[in-house]
Amino acid sequence: MILAANILFWICVVAVFHSYVLFPVILRIIGALHKQRPAYPDHPGNEPMISILLSAYNEEDVIEEKIRSVYHTRYPADRFEILIGSDNSTDSTAEIIGRLAGEFASLRFFKFDIRQGKPGVINKLVKEACGEILVLTDANVIFDEETLSRIAAPFVDRSIGLVDTQMINLGMKREGISFQEKAYISREVSIKYLESRLWGVMMGPFGGCFAIRRELFDPVPDNFLVDDFYLNMKVLESGYKAVNNPEARVYEDVSNELSIELKRKIRIATGNFQNLKRFRKLLWPSKPALAFCFLSHKVLRWLGPAFLLLALLALGYLAVPSVFYRALLFVYLGVLLMPALDYLFKKLNLHIKILRFITHFFGMNLALSIGLVRYLKGVKTNVWQPTKRHQ
Repeated sequence: MILAANILFWICVVAVFHSYVLFPVILRIIGALHKQRPAYPDHPGNEPMISILLSAYNEEDVIEEKIRSVYHTRYPADRFEILIGSDNSTDSTAEIIGRLAGEFASLRFFKFDIRQGKPGVINKLVKEACGEILVLTDANVIFDEETLSRIAAPFVDRSIGLVDTQMINLGMKREGISFQEKAYISREVSIKYLESRLWGVMMGPFGGCFAIRRELFDPVPDNFLVDDFYLNMKVLESGYKAVNNPEARVYEDVSNELSIELKRKIRIATGNFQNLKRFRKLLWPSKPALAFCFLSHKVLRWLGPAFLLLALLALGYLAVPSVFYRALLFVYLGVLLMPALDYLFKKLNLHIKILRFITHFFGMNLALSIGLVRYLKGVKTNVWQPTKRHQ
């Protein structure tokens, strides 16, 4: 039993360490050996037709700014259209969109009187779209002048099926988790960029704005909660590449309230396990780079709560006869108490970054745990409450 507990403990440690530390280091080493970076030049006069699809539910605070940011881009006005579905909004979202539809001829407005959920609305908008490239975006994600040009440029390569954007975080506040969330997102973007640059197997786009070839769009299942990852994996499953273009910049307020962010991460975690079941066959080594990134970047991380719990149980067993493991157990328990200490300091208006990072880490794993339970109970609908804006 001692040997089995040792093996179990170190397997859990290596799994977590590999996903969070070793895998990014491996990517950076390989990336340094392959320094050639993809160039995506514009092709004036030969721009593809783009359909920008947006599902809006109670977005009165941001929807006008979003629409105007699209029309302020330098992309030829006759080469894009905007299709917006109001998902039974109960505020003034529909009125604002309707007013702007009278101002912009290429803005097409669809009003739904029954909640569809974001994937449901997008599935319906795709049927109405004219573009060969679909840009799926959220109401609170603001474009700059080059966003559409840069998101369209990589599609000149016929092997590329999906293009992600570079998110620029706004609204940083020291008293919340915005700095930790930004650090996490920035690290994720770096990993995804290396995955795309090395092998074209980026593990999921930034859901607030990405583009996909129309012919590769597959309707998202009715109960799926994470449509962006589903579409990304469908593209990879079809043999096309999914890439990140850091020159295609968009802007969004970063999450700041832990409780609000926890709800969002629980929903995403539940959807992650739906996608794991659907795309589990991609873990087999028939496509080694895809399998390696899927396992290392996503699956091991999704199983992180199980590894953390099993490691704690193994440590508890090993600590009885071993001083070394007893010391490790005390350290582990001390780290587990750090979020409580961070909470107490926050009440005193003291914000210690390292404690907030530990809180953020355990918050993500708590969300994964709850998400797994909800997935096992069964997901009946993909309708959910959008994250609060301007936190």
